[in-house]
Amino acid sequence: MLDLQALRNDLDGVAARLVTRGYPLDTTRFGQLESARKTIQTRTQELQAKRNATSKQIGMGKAKGEDVSAIMAEVVGLGDELKELEAQLEHIQQDLQAFLSVIPNIPHISVPVGKSEADNVEMRSVGSPPEFDFEVKDHVSLGEDVGGLDFDTAAKISGARFSLLKGPLARLHRALAQFMLDTHTEQHGYTEVYVPYLVNADSMRGTGQLPKFEEDLFRLKQAPAGSSNTVGRLDFPDGLDGLKEAIDKRSFEDVVHWFDDWYSAQGGFYLIPTAEVPVTNMVRDSITPLEKLPLKFVAHTPCFRSEAGSYGRDTRGMIRQHQFDKVELVQIVHPEQSYDALEQLLAHAETILQKLALPYRVMKLCTGDMGFSAAMTYDIEVWLPAQNAYREISSCSNFEAFQARRMQARFRNEQGRPELLHTVNGSGLAVGRTLVALLENYQQADGSIAVPEVLRPYMGKLEYIRAS
Repeated sequence: MLDLQALRNDLDGVAARLVTRGYPLDTTRFGQLESARKTIQTRTQELQAKRNATSKQIGMGKAKGEDVSAIMAEVVGLGDELKELEAQLEHIQQDLQAFLSVIPNIPHISVPVGKSEADNVEMRSVGSPPEFDFEVKDHVSLGEDVGGLDFDTAAKISGARFSLLKGPLARLHRALAQFMLDTHTEQHGYTEVYVPYLVNADSMRGTGQLPKFEEDLFRLKQAPAGSSNTVGRLDFPDGLDGLKEAIDKRSFEDVVHWFDDWYSAQGGFYLIPTAEVPVTNMVRDSITPLEKLPLKFVAHTPCFRSEAGSYGRDTRGMIRQHQFDKVELVQIVHPEQSYDALEQLLAHAETILQKLALPYRVMKLCTGDMGFSAAMTYDIEVWLPAQNAYREISSCSNFEAFQARRMQARFRNEQGRPELLHTVNGSGLAVGRTLVALLENYQQADGSIAVPEVLRPYMGKLEYIRAS
């Protein structure tokens, strides 16, 4: 979430920066909300001062034995008006928070301005694409030929955009995750964490998935055991007044929001789209001691995405799935160190590809291609011979204080005062896409797949995967 003071102090400047992201900031709406807030706050302060003065007048009158009933009636009237103003102010503050919650982060000044991935800038390429003296197969054909990749059974069990791995390929998938975890914990100083795969709405809001990207998420319709809501019916033991107010005073949209808020209060769950959500939310609503920074975490989790808006894209194979595994790197850092942390985290992710001897390139994303919460993003793209193209395998971003402000994640600075943290994360790496890259780059003329040397200790010293 953006700093409200930045909007108040430089609305036109912030709007201009956001235009480079393709986001037209509604400055008129913001001005209306701010004007209403100021008016109510000014009137509230005037009434509070008047009530305080009148209360003193009542005390003095009583001390002199005077009749103060008329003045007391005036104080009651002031109290009623104050109560109404406070309710109005709360509603405006809620509208202001809703307004802020869908505004993307301001891009760092060094981010190239552009509209799409065509405007991204290549920073470097590492390794050369392999040359083959035989017809190159894609990962689907290779996996099916060795009997380790089964999309038909996955479709029967679940549907489209799922895969089933068997035998050595399933082991290779597991080996990749363990190799990544070992590298990041033993060589890069990350602490491994095992986190929940189901999170609440507050966690999704904290890292920026809600409210803007709900259609990309898998939400459980059933509340957890112990809540007052049960399958097939809704119980409202103490919330009917709020629902009645929404119906009486507001719009249908407000009623829907009321139900969403009530459902979230009951403990509704979302499947995580990335480990970034539970890991980063570890510091939500907390103050981290300065001496504990930086915090560096790594987690291996499945990830679940609806892939809304991707109809027709990457329908073949494992590139775009509803369920996939990822090893995620997260750093929670001092604001002055976040861009150094981003470069460090990027290098850590690159190390995995270098150890696997997979060709790749690093792209700096332009303003129009960055994710909602990011201030700067690097994508690592691995070479896929069957596509004759580089494809994303990791996205490493600095969010500055954008997520921390939503989460109220703070630290005590050098003066002992609470200050917002900066958050940095990236894939280290996406396991399924790494498997895809290995199959295609390590394919042999006889249809077998060579196992990279660094993975052989995890594979029982197996050197080649062949059809059994």
